Amino acid sequence: MFERVYLDHASTSPLRPEARAALVEQLDRTGDPGRIHAEGLTSRVAVEDARQQVAELLGARPREVVFTSGATEAIAAACWGAAARGAHQVVPAVEHSAVRLAAERHGPVTRVPVDGRGRVAVEDVLAAVCPETALVHVQWGNHEVGTLQPVAEAVAACRERGVLVHVDAAQAAGHVDVDFRALGADLMSVSAHKFGGPSGVGALLVRQGLRLPPLLVGGDQERARRAGLENIAAIAGLGALCGSLAGGGVAADGEEQRRLTQRILDGVADPALGLVVYGDPVGRVPHIVCLGVEGVEPQAVLLGLDRLGISAHSGSACSSESLEPSPVLEAMGVDAHHSLRLSVGWSTTDADVDRLLAVLPTVLADLRALARTQ
Repeated sequence: MFERVYLDHASTSPLRPEARAALVEQLDRTGDPGRIHAEGLTSRVAVEDARQQVAELLGARPREVVFTSGATEAIAAACWGAAARGAHQVVPAVEHSAVRLAAERHGPVTRVPVDGRGRVAVEDVLAAVCPETALVHVQWGNHEVGTLQPVAEAVAACRERGVLVHVDAAQAAGHVDVDFRALGADLMSVSAHKFGGPSGVGALLVRQGLRLPPLLVGGDQERARRAGLENIAAIAGLGALCGSLAGGGVAADGEEQRRLTQRILDGVADPALGLVVYGDPVGRVPHIVCLGVEGVEPQAVLLGLDRLGISAHSGSACSSESLEPSPVLEAMGVDAHHSLRLSVGWSTTDADVDRLLAVLPTVLADLRALARTQ
């Protein structure tokens, strides 16, 4: 029996040992960080140590880090808070559904087109800004095709216009170097489980001096910016993960992930395979590759790979429950129905890539042969 190969890190990445150790250690402790007894103060230290570690990895001040249940909540909080300043938001067409749907809840949204590689132009973003604009969204790297966006240029242009800008960095944090302070963004969302941290925890980075109404109310946790008892164990796990990656760990991981995904791109370049590369093959986050699959339904490809022990995902939908074509691929003007997303991470090996490259041609050939007989 073969060992399974996991190539769906962009959906969720396995828990890294250092994050697991910190999480498990904290599970054996009890104490509300908001209390002044010994147990509470011990929990407070764990939370604030983690806040410092997250801030150091992401180039932020500790006070700018607001712990959330993940990037989805962080995005919702950003949209909610900014909506107090105006009804209109600007959303590039390739943003994650968490951004698109959260923005649409608060008023009119201008959808900004992208080019064939999934990249938005800064001038098009600025053209969508109006006096009623409360928030502009620009993702760091795309979750389906991996294309990097011109975040630095977009943030600088928005700041010149005096409009708030939010960066979804869920596919960037832990994979590329992120410096929130140098970037100058007002808001940034990240999620721990995308780069080997616990599920159920993330952060919204809020620029120092920016005051926005909180999404969750009822308590003074997170300096009254996010009510509810903190998920201390998961926060400790995220902190330990960030601490382990500080000092060059992200760059080293990113270099290895790019090497592995480049092996995949080189290995599927044979035109006989009927595969095309979606997104920018160079200007991308290092861990994601998206391929167009000619003439084969993506569900059949995924099932064929899974039968042979390989976990992957189709970029044709934002979730496995949806049968709708991908808004990202539609916005790019490519086939939104037939794609395969392969994403590597901290646990991926050359043997995993070897296994994929060995079985993918067989899976595709078998499916195409079956289609010809029907």
